[in-house]
Amino acid sequence: MATKTAEGAGTETGAQHDETVAETAVTEEAQAPEQRETGEETAAAEPRRASGVGQGAGAVVSAALGLVSLNGGWVGTVASARAQLMGQLKTSSQAGVAQQIKAVYGDAWHATALWAGLFAVAALVVGVAVLARPAFGAPGRPQAPWIKSVAWGGVALGVVGLLLAALKYSDALLGLPSAG
Repeated sequence: MATKTAEGAGTETGAQHDETVAETAVTEEAQAPEQRETGEETAAAEPRRASGVGQGAGAVVSAALGLVSLNGGWVGTVASARAQLMGQLKTSSQAGVAQQIKAVYGDAWHATALWAGLFAVAALVVGVAVLARPAFGAPGRPQAPWIKSVAWGGVALGVVGLLLAALKYSDALLGLPSAG
């Protein structure tokens, strides 16, 4: 008997639920068609707003590339080690001291400077692209201040990295010692 009571209670609850659903459907149908259309038109008329995630990511990438240009990064270190090894293999033991220094250390120093300069140029390009993006985007949609700040930081780091790379490559900054 306990089973029949539970089944009966379940039926009554189900009937009440059906009545509630029916009342909701009638209430929705009773709304004026103008109200429903206005709501749909408003949703369709609102333009989709860009979140700025791409610009923010670009700004962060620009700053990261600027930092890598200052410290050389892994690629610069590998290129430097390769240039050093190639210099050791190319020079003979009978070569002069100046030639050995240039081949072993100078070429490695220039390889590091070259890669640092490439990262600095990449930081500059990405940072300037992020800063210039609002000019080609939706008018009246300002760029978030943090995106501008980080992009300007990336551009500044790129300029400093490019300057240091040029000074290292030209031997104006920490040039090779003279052999004689």
